[in-house]
Order: sequence, then structure tokens, then C-alpha cells
Amino acid sequence: MAGKKKTTFAKMNREAKVREKRQASILRKEQRERDRNAGVEIEHEVEDLSHLDVAFVEGVEPDVSVKQ
Repeated sequence: MAGKKKTTFAKMNREAKVREKRQASILRKEQRERDRNAGVEIEHEVEDLSHLDVAFVEGVEPDVSVKQ
């Protein structure tokens, strides 16, 4: 005789998504470590802050290539 299912599909889907994100994070971390050990220079991506309503964000250097 089967008992009542104690976990909803929504919860199982949320948990699966968390596991996938964690695995992707681990893979990115391992790739960065391999690149660092191989001597590959990592180029940082510049975040586009043009959607913000402020002219200046403290601690962030403006990217001159982004049109205002």
C-alpha cells in the first residue's frame, strides 16, 4: 500500500534548480582555477549601469565605451 506523497512537485523542482545552480557554480569555480593555474589572464566583464537613475555609483569606475 502506497503512502501519501509528502513533497510537492513545486518543492522538488525548486530543489532541483538549486542543485543545478550549485553544480554550475562549482564548474565555473573549477574553470577559473584551471585558467589561473594555466596562466590565462582573466578579463573582467564591465557591468552596464546605464539603467540606473544615478550619475555615479560609489566604488564603480564608469565604462567610457557605454553610451549614456
